[in-house]
Amino acid sequence: MRKTEPKGESAYNLQIMRLMDEEFTCHPFYGSRWLTAWLKRQDHSVNVKRASRLIAKMGIEAVYQKPNLSRADKEHEKYPSLLGGLNVERPDQVWASDITYIRMRTGFVYLVVVMDC
Repeated sequence: MRKTEPKGESAYNLQIMRLMDEEFTCHPFYGSRWLTAWLKRQDHSVNVKRASRLIAKMGIEAVYQKPNLSRADKEHEKYPSLLGGLNVERPDQVWASDITYIRMRTGFVYLVVVMDC
């Protein structure tokens, strides 16, 4: 018995996902309902269920204040500071880095920052 490969998303769904990503980049507080209403204003027939599924597939989530963000989960392991009370007194003593991506017309550009703390 042969296993069938997943079909993937249709070209129209990929177009919808691209539009939602562009709008979400401008308005990161939009959720599935707002994005659905915005798509309907752009003459796309998308319902909330479809928008929610595509948003989940893209892995984006509306930015808003969530409750109890400062409360630690009891099951999460707590890691000590790697600096261990070190006094930072000179350049090149402590470094940090971060990475993010920036959407471009033809894809993404990754931005990496290395900082001397």
